[in-house]
Amino acid sequence: MITLINPNSTVAMTDAMLRTARNAAPDAQFEGWTSHDGPPAIQGEADGQAAEEPLLRLVANASDKGASVIIIGCFDDTALDAARRVADCPVIGIGQAAYHLAALAGQKFSVVTTLDVSVPILRKNIHAYSLDGYLVNVRASGVPVLALEQNAQTATEQVIAEVHKAVREDGVQSVVLGCGGMVDVGASAVNSDHIRLIDGVRAAATFAAQL
Repeated sequence: MITLINPNSTVAMTDAMLRTARNAAPDAQFEGWTSHDGPPAIQGEADGQAAEEPLLRLVANASDKGASVIIIGCFDDTALDAARRVADCPVIGIGQAAYHLAALAGQKFSVVTTLDVSVPILRKNIHAYSLDGYLVNVRASGVPVLALEQNAQTATEQVIAEVHKAVREDGVQSVVLGCGGMVDVGASAVNSDHIRLIDGVRAAATFAAQL
């Protein structure tokens, strides 16, 4: 069983990521866990720190229950290194999975995330993964994480507009969707610019199924 753990407490986001993972790897078995003691959304370093302790408890629990792979369902890859020290199975962050897939897909990519506060964290992670040579830009769409659930149509349009700007201004054809709550954005995008949209949940689910 592959256990996808959402470090925030928004159940609707867990459900959306779980649905996406199952569609991406239909032959694998997934279950979705929500960190009910975590913040409603993870936007910036303070939220990430608040999410760590309850997340790691869930990681230990999933490992003890025999999870074959654990997916951390936050694009910040919250507590990923600590989770790997806790678990007896592979642990995949959806951010790291997306960046590696983007690097495999082409020479350069940009990331479209939610708010400005997330940009330094994502840049730091990409550098830690030794993939900053593939990165052109990390762009904030100005869309709060919870707006992707609460005001989906407007939020999706805003994210897609930023994706198209990335293609025009950054000169890339691969754009990473930099939030776990963006799993439905790709299905809504009009692919007139031949944009390769990379979603971290799909990437992580595919890698997890192979593991």
